[in-house]
Amino acid sequence: MFIILLKFSKNKVDAQDHMSDHVAWLTKGFEDGIFHLAGNLSPMEGGGIIAHGITREELEELVNDDPFVKHDVVEAEYIEISASRVSDQFSNFMDNQS
Repeated sequence: MFIILLKFSKNKVDAQDHMSDHVAWLTKGFEDGIFHLAGNLSPMEGGGIIAHGITREELEELVNDDPFVKHDVVEAEYIEISASRVSDQFSNFMDNQS
């Protein structure tokens, strides 16, 4: 499982210009079953995504296709978690993932 932090970078002011393409990219990630949560980092630092069922190499390739990354609106930071303990509710989620 991965947490991807998309932190605003030097072209933060261009975010609105690429927002619709970024949202389309996020939507595809959800439709493909890779993204499971996405939202804003507070206060206004960028965004975050939880991804599962993908290798690190595949994930980096996918994230590099994000219009925000391509246009240097955000910089991606990856955190990989190998869960050793989970709640029952989250375990059910993990059991249903490839």
